[in-house]
Amino acid sequence: MLNRNYIRISISLVIALFMLSGTSAYTASIKDRMVARIPAINSLKDKGAIGENNRGFLEYRSSSQPEKSVVQGENKDRQSVYDAIAKKEGVDSKLVGQRRAKQILSMGSPGHWFEKPDGSWFKK
Repeated sequence: MLNRNYIRISISLVIALFMLSGTSAYTASIKDRMVARIPAINSLKDKGAIGENNRGFLEYRSSSQPEKSVVQGENKDRQSVYDAIAKKEGVDSKLVGQRRAKQILSMGSPGHWFEKPDGSWFKK
């Protein structure tokens, strides 16, 4: 179930990107990278190493940063998606990320960490 929730979250983000920018090679490469990272991200979330912050990005929960390239790559791709959505909607990409964080929380899996708007963290 945890894996299904993350897959739904990732796929909905990728669908939004495709709707905004077509099926260019760049968009396809973002989708491919995001899908390929799902198992590693799920593993990190299951271990409590990372959580979803209130800005729509993955964040480490401690000073230990396993699989740093996976988390950095995911956050970079999410930023690209948020930028594309922001450009299309005429809003700030930070707002897009905050909205996305709320969606991720609503679909998030029990046992995973999430950041509230006030900056405090909780385990769902």
